[in-house]
Amino acid sequence: MLELHQFRHSAFCLKARMVLQAKGLTYRTVEITPGIDQVSIFLLSGQRQVPVLVDGDAVLADSSVIARYLESREPLPALIPADPQQAAQLHLIEDWADTTLARASSSALVEAAAADPGLRVALLPDSLPNPVRQAMGTLPTSWISNLSGLLNPDKRANLLTSLEQLALAVQVNPWLVGDTMSIADLAVAAQLSLLHFPSSADVRLAGKGVPGLKDHPRLQPLFEWRDQLELKLMERSLEEV
Repeated sequence: MLELHQFRHSAFCLKARMVLQAKGLTYRTVEITPGIDQVSIFLLSGQRQVPVLVDGDAVLADSSVIARYLESREPLPALIPADPQQAAQLHLIEDWADTTLARASSSALVEAAAADPGLRVALLPDSLPNPVRQAMGTLPTSWISNLSGLLNPDKRANLLTSLEQLALAVQVNPWLVGDTMSIADLAVAAQLSLLHFPSSADVRLAGKGVPGLKDHPRLQPLFEWRDQLELKLMERSLEEV
């Protein structure tokens, strides 16, 4: 069986899970605690980051590498268009989601967690002892106030503008490239989950996110699009059972 080594709250691990679901593949997850388990991940894959997919003797790291491996392993349903122009558009959107959107979204989430003890604790790995979790929740705000400037006003405004444009786009066409689900949709949807955690997230995280973005009225169509995409993936998974 396919084995995905992951940190559950990582958007890149979510992207890998979404690809597996889109392909209707059966897999098991191995939860990795950041820092503590990185040695084992390095011994397995030669690097310290997740996701890492194990398929027999094949060990693959990086969500984009995993996505293309699975596309080759299971060509249907296709997640990369056959049309060269659409495939190029997909690559550009995926790269933007994995870099620019990922950096801005993670910075916004860290800022939100610094200001919200409940969110901060909910993001911690389940394997951490309760005393450590409690200590993180009671850290004085002054100790972590320097995290509040990770996303300056200009970068936050740029992020909002990009998200607003995406919200308009998905109201016209539910797919970012072509007329069917692609890796572009999955890459963007995964990063959106850092801004507004979906109902499928841990019960402690569902509905939480970045104030000012998760509840922004012009972004609600975008988060609803993300939720509908998750429902479609769940339906595909059930079809394969």
